[in-house]
Amino acid sequence: MKPLVSIIIPAYNAEDWVGYTLQSAVAQTWSRKEIVVVDDGSTDRTPDIVRGFVSKGVRLLSTENRGLSAAVNYGLKFCEGDYIQELDADDILAPEKIERQMMSLREGDSKRLLLSSPMAYFYYRTRNARYFETPLCQDLTPVEWLLRKMGGDLHMQNATWLPSRELVEAAGPWKEDLWHDQDGEYFCRVLLASEGTRFVPGAGVYYRQTGMNRVSFIGNSNKKKDSLFASMNLHVQYLRSLEESERVRAACLTYLQKWSFFFYPERLDLLSKLEILARELGGNLTVPALRWKFAWIRPFLGWRAAKWAQMTIPQYKAAIMRRWDKALFEFETRKDQNGIPTSSMEMN
Repeated sequence: MKPLVSIIIPAYNAEDWVGYTLQSAVAQTWSRKEIVVVDDGSTDRTPDIVRGFVSKGVRLLSTENRGLSAAVNYGLKFCEGDYIQELDADDILAPEKIERQMMSLREGDSKRLLLSSPMAYFYYRTRNARYFETPLCQDLTPVEWLLRKMGGDLHMQNATWLPSRELVEAAGPWKEDLWHDQDGEYFCRVLLASEGTRFVPGAGVYYRQTGMNRVSFIGNSNKKKDSLFASMNLHVQYLRSLEESERVRAACLTYLQKWSFFFYPERLDLLSKLEILARELGGNLTVPALRWKFAWIRPFLGWRAAKWAQMTIPQYKAAIMRRWDKALFEFETRKDQNGIPTSSMEMN
């Protein structure tokens, strides 16, 4: 019998997206699957839209609003899959994503093998989205994967992964006190428990680019900055637990320098702690660099103004592109009275 794959979808006020996300989950060509949506105390029509998919095998669980990590942990308690697919409520799986990953498994493969896949960015329409590959898109040992991530400022979106239940249980629960990079920290622990990654090309995840209210946007949130700092410390600990070497320390220093941008100059308390960690690694942090497009602002208006411009202006540009793509998407797509999409999804 084929292994059962559980697709867990944490959802909070996702009425604009969750119908399309569920359509992509239902459309998975891997037949042995269960789909569990955890409504994290939504105040919009998210649970009503999910109920429209119950007849298609989707199960709805409801909790009070406690955040993404708590919602995923809650879903894990009720799912029964041999493999676990976490899927954010605004992203889309290509139809063959899970099947391609499961079919890549060979006789004798360990349950500690961690499956990954490519991703593609999109706003509303997936038609023009293109998968791209980075140096992480290879079969790698845990230490090599983390070295490339931290030393090269790379990442893989959480839904690209497909871990076994054995790996999920070995990694432990998602950290519910993190409000930023909780998925990055969690999958570091999954990596640590794994025997390495197997990258499966051909089909993967469409990663929706939403506005500044998305979980991954830090902005001026001190809660997210505190979480980022905690996650960065854990990343360094995890990599150094695998190997203590000059190349590891160099990758950690590069990682600290890159992300120190989000703390300067507003959170000098956290920046000073990062500097202590940098010295332990044998180096020092410098004042974060601005992109050349915005560095010219600093002599006239100061560092804070230049940083604001660098963080905000690209978001406004993206918002214009997003609105245009939405208009075209809505012209091409119909929904029924419950907000469920009725036209076919663009998956290629």
